[in-house]
Amino acid sequence: MCLALAAALVGCASVPDKRPEAQGIHFDSAAALASASYETLPSELRAVPAEIEAYPESIDLLSLEAASAEAADIGSPAMLLGPAGDEPAAGAAASPEESPAVFDPWERFNRRMHRFNNALDRSVARPVAKAYVKAVPAPVRSKVGNFFDNLGQPGTAVNALLQGKFKHSAQAMGRFLVNSTIGVAGLFDPASRLKMPEREEDFGQTLAAWGWKRSRYLELPFFGPSTVRDAFGIAGDSPLQPVSHVEADKVRIGLTALNLVDVRTRLMAFDSLREEASDDYLLVRDTWSQRRNFQIKGDADGNESLPDYLK
Repeated sequence: MCLALAAALVGCASVPDKRPEAQGIHFDSAAALASASYETLPSELRAVPAEIEAYPESIDLLSLEAASAEAADIGSPAMLLGPAGDEPAAGAAASPEESPAVFDPWERFNRRMHRFNNALDRSVARPVAKAYVKAVPAPVRSKVGNFFDNLGQPGTAVNALLQGKFKHSAQAMGRFLVNSTIGVAGLFDPASRLKMPEREEDFGQTLAAWGWKRSRYLELPFFGPSTVRDAFGIAGDSPLQPVSHVEADKVRIGLTALNLVDVRTRLMAFDSLREEASDDYLLVRDTWSQRRNFQIKGDADGNESLPDYLK
């Protein structure tokens, strides 16, 4: 309201001066001093003389504009700190400990690799996943997912043991034994009905537990989002994958391909969000990094499972 009032009063400067000797209301600007009396105000503004008199006699519009710009500066430290200056204000960004910044010094390379992976996904992976969803009923796809989830439990057990999480290691092996026997090679999931928790541990998490906390973000061809640490983790997990020990090439390659299709099918729910994003690279990088940080630090903070929005 104040700025609208100032604009109206400055506009009155072009009206012939008919001011009485009564006190006027002055507004300073960078170019000139424009003044107008109460009698020259439009009729809709005459109903608020008390509000006008409540303001200082002279208002510097440049100072007012600078103050407005400063107040709108979201990056200003004053906007991020509370009254005492030592705690984040409501709605402020989380602290680095709560939301670690992504370490991405190779962003130019990663963006090029991201474009390559997206082109491969659009031309091969996504069409195959859509055909798989169309051809295979949901209950069958669920059994396939259960099968591959179960095959990942031995690796989880070993990595949990390497991290000193003995209880988690025992639970993972228990799930594997129950689902591999009662669950018919893992096609069914009786372990969940028995309330045996499902966990995911890999060698990248083990390296983080051993001290490799921060690592450069790295988008790998075909594999997608990762870090340098997790790239070594992929190599370390390879011997722990039961499929890699299948001697028959056709069976091993077929199972590997089916696993990749299953993984891509699970990511289809994320496709619409990516299509609406202004920067798909940042969306994928930051979402993956947040999920990864939670996987690594969740157990240490007492959070044993991912929140729903990160699953």
